[in-house]
Amino acid sequence: MPGPDTAKSRLAYIDWMRGLACLMMFQTHCYDSWLSPQARQSRFFMYSQLGGTFPAPLFLFLAGISFALVTEKLWQKDVRPAQIARTTILRGGEIFLYGLLFRLQEYVVAWGWAPKTDLLRVDVLNTIGFSMMLLGLVCWLVLAVRSGRQTRPAFRRQALILTAAGTALLISLLTPPLWTSWQPTWLPWPIESYVDGVHNLGIPQQGIFPVFPWTGFAFAGLAVGFLLQSQWARTQEPRAFFSLGLAGSVLIEFARWLDRQPGQFYAVYDYWHTSPSFFLIRVGMLLVILTATYSWCRWGAAQWGFSPVILLGQASLLVYWVHIEFVYGRVSILPKRRMGIGGASVGLLVISLAMLALAYIRTKTKGKGVELMPMLHRTPARV
Repeated sequence: MPGPDTAKSRLAYIDWMRGLACLMMFQTHCYDSWLSPQARQSRFFMYSQLGGTFPAPLFLFLAGISFALVTEKLWQKDVRPAQIARTTILRGGEIFLYGLLFRLQEYVVAWGWAPKTDLLRVDVLNTIGFSMMLLGLVCWLVLAVRSGRQTRPAFRRQALILTAAGTALLISLLTPPLWTSWQPTWLPWPIESYVDGVHNLGIPQQGIFPVFPWTGFAFAGLAVGFLLQSQWARTQEPRAFFSLGLAGSVLIEFARWLDRQPGQFYAVYDYWHTSPSFFLIRVGMLLVILTATYSWCRWGAAQWGFSPVILLGQASLLVYWVHIEFVYGRVSILPKRRMGIGGASVGLLVISLAMLALAYIRTKTKGKGVELMPMLHRTPARV
């Protein structure tokens, strides 16, 4: 039986990856909000925004992994599938409500110039919460069917892995037509926005996080999370993680090859927003990042004393919630769209240090207040 320190280190990679997502999110938001039109024409800004394509997938991917760990823990305690579903879906609903509350706060702070439609904007918190409810529904269906057949636990886990991976792929494949030729314009726009991110403008918008394709990353994380709970992965943990990293590298190359093919399956092909090739590349890179982070946390210096990245990961909801107002909101610490790269970089450093201090305060007071986001913070390891 591993000791407490071993159990803690086993899941430090989740906090570290979440902290990395926070840092990438800070730089993306700061440069996007503060850089002048001239600075936005630079290669620097292009790479900054390219890095910005990863925070949301990382958060969703990690939510899927954490969801699998919680579900596995309940399952091993012989909790009935219906009760597992009820517990996990309610937690997803809780996060969804936090997303709505966040939009309400943003609207109140921006009173007078923010349109009322912003209250129904599909933000990443809404999508994480809604995705978790979908994860709970899928897990319940698989566990209920397999439990009824008295299937061995290993086979049930395999069914969960295959179902989650298949759902992620299906979401990716359906995204291009649902954004174009199959666009569900017959739905009210607040509902349609959860499908294709139209908001109230009639066409899909950047900065919106609809189910297609974003929930696919949560299902990919769910598949990985259940795989890491298998007997093979537990007994040969380093080999399991390196295998995932190798699979991610292969997936990246396959997706690049697929994108180079002359024929097009879809009538409208948008590589950066809807293409399955770009989705697969990002999933592959998430697997590579997962392996690298695991290695860094196990054999590197990630846990040598104070770890600012892990600290940010442990308070990811709070720093996400707070930094938005000081970057995009009315109390932005720098004038929007007026800064050069140097000035915006100084602002980024200030925001990063301030959020680190906030995360430190939050971890020191943990347990003295209400835990806002149990499914997005570190999941207790099984010992």
